[in-house]
Amino acid sequence: QVQFVESGGGLVQPGGSLRLSCAASGFTFSSYLMAWYRQAPGKERERVAFITTAAGTYYADSVKGRFTISRDDAKKMVFLQIGSLKPEDTAVYFCNAPNYPRWNDYWGRGTQVTVSS
Repeated sequence: QVQFVESGGGLVQPGGSLRLSCAASGFTFSSYLMAWYRQAPGKERERVAFITTAAGTYYADSVKGRFTISRDDAKKMVFLQIGSLKPEDTAVYFCNAPNYPRWNDYWGRGTQVTVSS
């Protein structure tokens, strides 16, 4: 079964940083692009970053320069280093493999990031 388990979130002050982790299983991890998404209260889920199988990266404008995505194919994990955090970064953060068949059927629980003073 395809599964994603996110971790590393928490309560952090504005300007702080966290390292989010995602452990993937149930598919050939190294063959797929991986992405991080977030969903803030009352808002739609948005993609914030992705990393290709060749480690090319993309970031949404709202997080560019502050977030860094990386992957470890041997561990079947993808990471998101989030920094210079702002209150508007508060959200539940999820990972997924959006090129995998029926990818939208597979979501983990996410990890909560709360940015507040």
